[in-house]
Amino acid sequence: MRTSAYTGPLPVRLPDGSRLELGTATASYQIEGAVAEDGRGPSIWDTFTERPGAVRDASSGETACDSYHRWREDADLVAGLGVEWYRFSIAWPRVVPAGTGAVEPRGLDYYDRLVDGLLERGVKPTATLYHWDLPQPLEDAGGWLVRETAEAFADYAAVVAERLGDRVGAWATLNEPWCAAYLGYAAGVHAPGRREGGAAHRAAHHLMLGHALAAERLRAAGPCDVGVVLNLAPIWPETTGEAGADAVTDAIDALRNRVWLDPLVDGAYDEGLLAVAPELGDTDLVHPGDLEAVQGSADWVGLNYYTPVRPTPAAGGAAHPEGGAYPGAPAFDLVVREPITDIGWEIDASGLEELVRTTAERTGLPVLVMENGAAMADAKVADNVVDGVVDDQDRVAYLSDHLAATRAARDAGADVRAYVVWTLLDNFEWAEGYTKTFGLVHIDSSDQARTPKASYHWVAEVAREARG
Repeated sequence: MRTSAYTGPLPVRLPDGSRLELGTATASYQIEGAVAEDGRGPSIWDTFTERPGAVRDASSGETACDSYHRWREDADLVAGLGVEWYRFSIAWPRVVPAGTGAVEPRGLDYYDRLVDGLLERGVKPTATLYHWDLPQPLEDAGGWLVRETAEAFADYAAVVAERLGDRVGAWATLNEPWCAAYLGYAAGVHAPGRREGGAAHRAAHHLMLGHALAAERLRAAGPCDVGVVLNLAPIWPETTGEAGADAVTDAIDALRNRVWLDPLVDGAYDEGLLAVAPELGDTDLVHPGDLEAVQGSADWVGLNYYTPVRPTPAAGGAAHPEGGAYPGAPAFDLVVREPITDIGWEIDASGLEELVRTTAERTGLPVLVMENGAAMADAKVADNVVDGVVDDQDRVAYLSDHLAATRAARDAGADVRAYVVWTLLDNFEWAEGYTKTFGLVHIDSSDQARTPKASYHWVAEVAREARG
């Protein structure tokens, strides 16, 4: 391991649970830019954004927020919030450009500087190893549909841990594997943009296997706490007590929640899941020892929450477009109740309270809310801009309600240790491009100038009050 210039306590690990710690989060492809600099290889998102119609505004992360060059400015913004945590992700193709083989030292140097810079500013660096930017050569060889990608992920984890493990002690292996598997390989609306139907269950299995193998390599490199970040959802059916409605509810719960939690907790895929995803019962896919390796592989569970899921059987067989992300499930519609965010997601903070409580009960593990935030219209609505600053009181209200819900779950006995706001900066929002803004900080696309919004100052005040 590298010897850091930082001289504080090492490594920085999971909060002890004595109080709820606050943070903010970003992802490499969404903010870094510099996609062709310092030896970085192409990722599936570089390739996907070149496809006509794949991204709403035909944009990409080529420049994004230019955080690769402006990381000091962004680290100052995190420090200015007064929060304990900064959750960032490491770009696999920046470290191992081909996905396997040669390591790019300039990529590791970048994350070295970022980690040291955060520690020097009194912020705990929390690293995510995979936030969807798979090296394109691995996708060309089969991507997450093949076992070799999980094995390559473990090798990459070992490389990163060897370099950063003396300072980073809290690691997330994966972010939202549901999106990577089912939006990427079934619905085709995220990279790599494939519509493979039930084959996407192969990706789900290999992602969790990759998590388990990477967790083993991280722990072998030194003391650490390893978790996985899931976008579980409360499933609130609009219709109950009918065979069709119950089948829809069970299938969506299986493919959104149980496909991840059952291996982690029980080391098995349950019968209801196997009924809609029979591929997960294939011994050519699930090798002896796979599920045992996943069971107990997490020291904590991260939750990303934005909105509940309200399914109902599809009328006349007309299915909701999101149905493609649930291969094997009966056709369904989704009901969205007001109020909604600018991206069209229902706002209901009680869903977060429920999710934290039920996940803590189901897993027996500490829970960290690793993403929570809202896309709001911001500068698109002239009344929101006061003296050049976005006065995003709608986002403040959203965050206030969801932080209160997290605290309510904690007061009810759930072991929840962190609340992390998505996101620090307005950024490249995947298939939405730059049309949706979640950030606490406005980015001027003409010159990359950063301007904190009202929500940034609200979070800073909450952090000051929490520190007493």
